[in-house]
Amino acid sequence: MTHPFEKEDILYVVLLNDQGQYSLWPAFLEVPPGWEVVYEQNSRKACIAFVESNWSDMRPNRIKN
Repeated sequence: MTHPFEKEDILYVVLLNDQGQYSLWPAFLEVPPGWEVVYEQNSRKACIAFVESNWSDMRPNRIKN
């Protein structure tokens, strides 16, 4: 069985938390507390491209400052 975070045939969103960290998230799942949608439903490939072009420093904001 394929894990829902690895399926190519479903829609995803990109989430962002208050620490500036991104997450690829299956669109059919409820957004967890502390996260907000910053890239609407799209293919897994498009969401990954969005994250790669917008997240250059993976450290949480509290560590960067």
